[in-house]
Amino acid sequence: MTLFRNRKLQLTLAAAVMCLIIVTVAALRIMSEFDEMEVQDQRNSRSLVPSEAGKRGSGDAIHGQFQKLVRDLRSEELRLLEMRDEDAKKRLGLVKDLLLVVSSMGLLIATLAGWRDHRNDVRQNVADVSLRNSEEKYRSLLDGIEEYEVLMLDPAGVILTWNAGAKRMHGYTAEEIVGQNYARLFPAEDIQRGRPEKILRLTAKNERHREEIAYVRQDGSRFIGEVALTALRDPSGNLRGFSKISRDLTDRKDAESHLVGINKQIAYLSNSAAHDALTGLPNRLLLNDRLYQAVALAKRNSGIVAVLFLDLDGFKHINDSLGHSAGDKLLQSVANRLLACVRSPDTVCRNGGDEFIILLQEMTQASQAAITAKRVLLSVAEAHNIDGLDLHVTASVGVSIYPDDGLDVETLIRNSDIAMYEAKKGERKTFRFFTPNMNLDAVERGSIEEDLHRALENREFALHYQPKVHLKTGAVVGAEALIRWTHPIRGLLSPGRFIAVAEETGLILPIGAWVLREACLQAKTWKDAGLTAGSMAVNVSAVQFQEDGFLVGLCSVLSDTGLDPRSLELEITESVLMKDTEASVSILKAVREIGVRVAVDDFGTGYSSLSYLRRLPLDSLKIDQSFLHKIHSAPDDSIIISAIIGMGRNLGLRVIAEGVETAEETAFLKANDCDEGQGYFFSRPATAQQFVKMLAA
Repeated sequence: MTLFRNRKLQLTLAAAVMCLIIVTVAALRIMSEFDEMEVQDQRNSRSLVPSEAGKRGSGDAIHGQFQKLVRDLRSEELRLLEMRDEDAKKRLGLVKDLLLVVSSMGLLIATLAGWRDHRNDVRQNVADVSLRNSEEKYRSLLDGIEEYEVLMLDPAGVILTWNAGAKRMHGYTAEEIVGQNYARLFPAEDIQRGRPEKILRLTAKNERHREEIAYVRQDGSRFIGEVALTALRDPSGNLRGFSKISRDLTDRKDAESHLVGINKQIAYLSNSAAHDALTGLPNRLLLNDRLYQAVALAKRNSGIVAVLFLDLDGFKHINDSLGHSAGDKLLQSVANRLLACVRSPDTVCRNGGDEFIILLQEMTQASQAAITAKRVLLSVAEAHNIDGLDLHVTASVGVSIYPDDGLDVETLIRNSDIAMYEAKKGERKTFRFFTPNMNLDAVERGSIEEDLHRALENREFALHYQPKVHLKTGAVVGAEALIRWTHPIRGLLSPGRFIAVAEETGLILPIGAWVLREACLQAKTWKDAGLTAGSMAVNVSAVQFQEDGFLVGLCSVLSDTGLDPRSLELEITESVLMKDTEASVSILKAVREIGVRVAVDDFGTGYSSLSYLRRLPLDSLKIDQSFLHKIHSAPDDSIIISAIIGMGRNLGLRVIAEGVETAEETAFLKANDCDEGQGYFFSRPATAQQFVKMLAA
């Protein structure tokens, strides 16, 4: 029945029924008129017979014929009536059949019309649903494309749509950007030059436009995007707007740059597999081969071969402060100078990082290696002009000689490395020949490094405390915590035996943290016991001071131990503070804001100037003991001490002299108004219990 609910279908059905009724009535009328005419014709034809018979006969014969004629007429009339009834029934049946056929046709027509309308309605509904689904799929598809920005712009460049990819690329949400001109996505300089409008004009002119464009994200950062614009027109050719598809090329640019570098490296290595990619020098593989041949030749000819192991001093600071590009150029400059210092038979190799190895062959005596080493040190120390800057770097060189220091390649290189390490312990810009004792030291160093890993866990460290004395009153005004290591085999070890190894391996961080905590706990214990021990001084290594979590760790220790920050003094060497003055000033200010005091240790041995010293937030200066021990033998050192004391007092700093060992040194310091002294003359470092007895005495 749902077919007949349509208004249009109802009208069609009513028209079909009316036509059916009209056709039926007309058919019945025509059939009735036709029957009357037929009966009348039959009667007229029969009525002519008696009249003609009457004319031809007379009397009884005529009467008999007449009667017979009448009977025949009646019989014929009855037969005609029967025929008419029969024919009427047949025609009525035909009319019924016609009516049935016409009705069926009307219903069929109405049904077909209704089915057609219903089909059209269904198709329209299906089309509407399909359109909605298509729109939703299109919208979902656009939002699902996170790698591409897909936009619609009006002819003026106003943004009409905004997908998820556009939000990821630019940072704006649809609510923030739709309705704004797409020029908002461009850098300010491009907007001033009218570049967004120019791009739209080119697109409208050429129908399509593609190029790489600089964009500005919502957070102000920039990136390069590849843009494809298409002009949209109506059937009349009028511009309706633009479609815009973009993608971020940052990853591709980085990948292309990386790929170019890899391809260059592969190409270079394929052509020069035995050379360093940065400097072009032979690498370790080629050096080993040449050194092997040089040793074999020297063995046959009773000759001498020298291996110089060179490491740059201060390269890491330059590389970190100026960047790897400057560092690479500096390495290239050093490589060129090394090549200029050797002969054609010799080999200069880059071992990696800032290390170089020089092979000297065809020599007759070891002194030739010393001459080359000095020439190398002087050449490297000269200023290197890198990007308009004069960079200064020095080197430390270790030398091993065949056959005295080794008979094979690996031994010669290892021993030259050990000698270089010994050179680094002394002054900068120097070289050392390998000696057997160095090998023993290297073995001991390796053993100490291994043992340090378990020393903290096994509680092998202890703190000793050396008093600081006020020179005028003789009162103990503080103590310096000094670490000692009770080695299970070597016994008691001073810091000089293991601190350098700990700093090189990074173990100084957990060791330094332990020292700071233990010293603060001890100072708090003495204070709670009513002992006047003054401030507790703790040495801070360069590795600790430059660690990112230094301040957080300091605050944590003070909080956990409950020590008053004013009772703690950190001693930091002058060279550490001068490595990065700006960073040092920032950290020291934070330390002093906490309440902790700061002292410059080993003052006079570094390279600080008065202007830098005034900028540093300090509380005291500690004069290095090397000056004090020479006040009688080297008058210049006594003048330096007097100058340091005067400078410190003028800057409002306490001046402390460490390493005081004699009464003469004490008298000199008092005469020059030095504030405090520390050294064996007053007391050796003592355990906590011994220090308490000292305070009581």
